[in-house]
Amino acid sequence: MSETREKRKRFDGEEVEILGPTYEQGVPEAAGNWREKNRDRKEMLRYLQTSLRYWYCDDSFGSEKRRTPA
Repeated sequence: MSETREKRKRFDGEEVEILGPTYEQGVPEAAGNWREKNRDRKEMLRYLQTSLRYWYCDDSFGSEKRRTPA
């Protein structure tokens, strides 16, 4: 992948050179459709309950939850 650079102005008006996008564009191999992965209603409910518990339950920690209350 080639490195692209862009020229931008800083807040004080000085022009600086920064790196442009450094990722490879692409398309995912498979769509992330959770309904197709689960075969029946029971599996869908279990998936939803697990994911909601991860984010909203007090005894588990989501990725942005604090471990100790403020």
